[in-house]
Amino acid sequence: MPEVSEELDAVLRARGLRATPQRRFVLDALERLGHATPDQVWEQVQPIAPSLSPSTVYRTLELLEELGVVAHTHLGHGAPSYHLATHADHIHLVCRRCGDVQTADVRRAQQLADEVIARYGFVTDVGHLSLDGMCASCASAGGSAAEAGATGSKPAS
Repeated sequence: MPEVSEELDAVLRARGLRATPQRRFVLDALERLGHATPDQVWEQVQPIAPSLSPSTVYRTLELLEELGVVAHTHLGHGAPSYHLATHADHIHLVCRRCGDVQTADVRRAQQLADEVIARYGFVTDVGHLSLDGMCASCASAGGSAAEAGATGSKPAS
């Protein structure tokens, strides 16, 4: 964790800010959790900083994202999920059955992004991409195509 703390210190100093204990607690929790919602981060820091409020966690995550230390994505209809910005070069594979979140190399999505821009002129942000479906474990345990979200329809032309 020293490199993450050192990066945080340098980024904060460059903006004239301090690396407060609250900021470190939030960053430490996020590093331990990998991907986490603000509420999950708050739950993680409660044993060591019980006075840290959920609103402080939200504000800290927003500041850390503004500074480029963390990034967020939406893994469903709920709160955004945050992760360290150094781990931002991936897409998210979200299992609809068990909720597991796996990552895949973002370059796997680049071909699709290139096709979308060529065909529609739409520039995608593949860093925020998440694919819903079913993980290998759930699929091998008898998950159905309907649970994975497969519709069997053809892509629009």
